[in-house]
Amino acid sequence: MVQTYIENRPRLNHDGALRVLLVDDSRMQRKLVSVHLKKWGFEVFEADSGARALEICKSQEIDMVLSDWVMPEMSGVEFCEKFRALTRERYGYFILLTSKSDKGDIAQGLDKGADDFLSKPVNPVELRARIKAGQRVLDMETKLQFENERTNAALEELRLVHEEMNKDLAQAELLQRSLLPPSHLVTDTHNISNVFKSSGHVGGDMVGTFKLNGERIAVYSLDVSGHGVSSALLTVQLFGLLSPFSKSNNIAFEPQNDGSFKILEPHEIATEFNRRMIEEMNTELYFTLAFADINLVTGDVKMVQAGHPYPVIFNEKRGVTLEGAGGPPIGLIPDTPFETFSFSMQRDDKLLLYSDGLTECQNLSGELLDDEGLEAILLRNATLHGPELLNDIVWELTAFAQGDDFGDDLSAILFEFPRKSL
Repeated sequence: MVQTYIENRPRLNHDGALRVLLVDDSRMQRKLVSVHLKKWGFEVFEADSGARALEICKSQEIDMVLSDWVMPEMSGVEFCEKFRALTRERYGYFILLTSKSDKGDIAQGLDKGADDFLSKPVNPVELRARIKAGQRVLDMETKLQFENERTNAALEELRLVHEEMNKDLAQAELLQRSLLPPSHLVTDTHNISNVFKSSGHVGGDMVGTFKLNGERIAVYSLDVSGHGVSSALLTVQLFGLLSPFSKSNNIAFEPQNDGSFKILEPHEIATEFNRRMIEEMNTELYFTLAFADINLVTGDVKMVQAGHPYPVIFNEKRGVTLEGAGGPPIGLIPDTPFETFSFSMQRDDKLLLYSDGLTECQNLSGELLDDEGLEAILLRNATLHGPELLNDIVWELTAFAQGDDFGDDLSAILFEFPRKSL
């Protein structure tokens, strides 16, 4: 589209005639020079004064001007100054014809916008050489203008593409957030809250919960490697394998011949995830996982930690404890062994599962928050509950980073074991 626009304009190269304006109050001088210009293939316009020349320049796209210096009413230098003041799409090359040789006069002409000088009487050979030099300048200007317009057109296309991508990513963000559990869920047996902040429109973090049976509930946090769309797509796929809506589609349940479902142990869930990632999913991505099987009656917890940050148990009276046995991420090594570890929650205990965007958050000095920093934040806010607690964690993280750009996706899910028994 840009190329067509350029080609439809008057040309400045050999594919079209150069438009030359000859300005001189002497008819004879104009005729002598005009003969040569026409013989060389230029389109010639003539004016006997600076005023008439300006009229022509306002109605025609003149490429080059040959103007006498000494003319009545308006000198060639004055005309040059007015010519430069005109609004033009392209540059016009200006040659002054003069018998002046004083360096001060030449400097004045250059200062007013002249590009070159030609001594009178005009020598045809020198005239041809000066015009060719001017034409090379104009051809270069045309080429640069073409490249600039092509670049601007490409930038505009990129802007439109970027705009559409942002719209799509905004919709994807809404979709991803719709998969999250309610930000705050309170029952007689538990209190669950979560927070989710992606480093872009979409992220690779996910937290969730679903019932295992009448007495047990699953709470998990996972973090897909990388950032952006590919990580987000895998996250959505993993969410489908931990569906709170269908046991038959949930990797935590194994269908039995009698139509019932067996609840898999946490390490078995990680093992099955690992098998599917390596054998069935065509991706180079991997993910970390913290999966908790919580008994709502006794407070007993069975967990698997697969490359994920250590789960935290804390209480305003008993302080902060890191649980877990470590373990490798999921989707890297075939037949990787995973371990289930157990612990018991006491009444008023809080269990926090989170992505590494929390502990690996950096301040302006490049220092990480780390486990010690998280422990300090939790101790300062141990009396708080639910969204209030999570919001304060995020607020303190913002203060630590001196901004809300944490450099990575951030997610956390908080399970609280209340005083009231089942």
